[in-house]
Amino acid sequence: MRTQSPTTPSSRARWTRIGSAVAATTALVFAGLGTAAAQASATTEATATTASKVTWAATPCATPKKKGELACNSLRVTGGLTAFQKQEAKEDGVTPKAADASTPSGYGPSDLQSAYGLTSAAASNGSGRTIAIVDAYDDPNAEADLAKYRSYYGLSTCTTANGCFKKVSQTGSTTSLPAADSGWAEEISLDLDMASATCPNCSITLVEATSATMANLGTAVNEAVKLGAKFVSNSYGGSESSSDTSYDSSYFNHPGVAITVSAGDSAYGAEYPAASKYVTSVGGTKLSTSSTSRGWTESVWKTSATEGTGSGCSKYDAKPSWQTDTGCTKRMISDVSAVADPATGVSVYDSYGVTAGWYTFGGTSASSPIIASVYALAGTPSSSSYPAQFPYKAAGTSALNDVTSGNNGNCSTSYFCTATSGYDGPTGWGTPEGTGAFTG
Repeated sequence: MRTQSPTTPSSRARWTRIGSAVAATTALVFAGLGTAAAQASATTEATATTASKVTWAATPCATPKKKGELACNSLRVTGGLTAFQKQEAKEDGVTPKAADASTPSGYGPSDLQSAYGLTSAAASNGSGRTIAIVDAYDDPNAEADLAKYRSYYGLSTCTTANGCFKKVSQTGSTTSLPAADSGWAEEISLDLDMASATCPNCSITLVEATSATMANLGTAVNEAVKLGAKFVSNSYGGSESSSDTSYDSSYFNHPGVAITVSAGDSAYGAEYPAASKYVTSVGGTKLSTSSTSRGWTESVWKTSATEGTGSGCSKYDAKPSWQTDTGCTKRMISDVSAVADPATGVSVYDSYGVTAGWYTFGGTSASSPIIASVYALAGTPSSSSYPAQFPYKAAGTSALNDVTSGNNGNCSTSYFCTATSGYDGPTGWGTPEGTGAFTG
């Protein structure tokens, strides 16, 4: 294995504004006060345009620490203006400063709930349901960072003390935890915050594997189910292998449990465990506000030939009975999708191994916990069901936003890597529009 609504700005964080200098320069140009002023304005505009380009880097856990370990699927923004910042500027008519750790620069809970038709469900549903987050190594600041995120966005407290939050090892211990790791701590913060953003009334159990091997992460999945979680998110993956079918039966065959897995961040190509026939494989999109009735638009996330959402036809895993595309005789990735492009990324609070504060993340590590949380909003699956099939029952209906533009690479069978009307590899059947496609 490779080892809120966009039209309600008052609900979002406010940025320190820079307006007077721009206004003054504009006034000079319109008054005809010389070409020098106009040239200065053009230079400023060009500089601003260049500075607005979003840059990011893979989080440290995206590079496995040891041979045989899997990689997390997250990327952290390092500069430029995100889609959230640009939308804020458009709404307020001012120019935002570059992001720093003091203020969010990515989409928050109200944005995600609005984009996926979840505002009502997020307010009313989720109580008594537990989302499990499976990651490797320990984040010593997980609970404290989660508290910062939830407090900032006005979400209810979720702590060990009130029974909402629980952190355990892969054996279920609350005291004997894995070694701390700052890279995986970033991943953990992302996952916990996305679960909170999407299903704020849900409880959260963080299960930390001893290391990022499939054996340890798989054991953590089993422990999450043993502890009662009916919704389990996994934001990691690696190259397929002939061992995958045995991993399927050992770790992922849990009827009645919605298990989501990131499709990967390396563009076109299949990953495991996203290829498991027992999981919901989750692709990634670019999410932007628009003038449509929905208020949002999405396309396939692709940055380059080697970076973007994963997809593809598995080499080893059998095709589940509910998957009926004809170009792939085995398991096809993905099933559904959600936001993953770092340029249209999500807000996260993190403090372990980095300057404490706000960061913007992308990668299919964001989309997996979002989809797990949509399952949680939809309700507890029946005990004999395989929730991966639920979106297939709603295929082509208004319960899913069909993503029809973009690609994640080149492939001989077009829909394996290119968005199209209906099913395609990069985005599956599309993104949530409410919870209707995620209930049995």
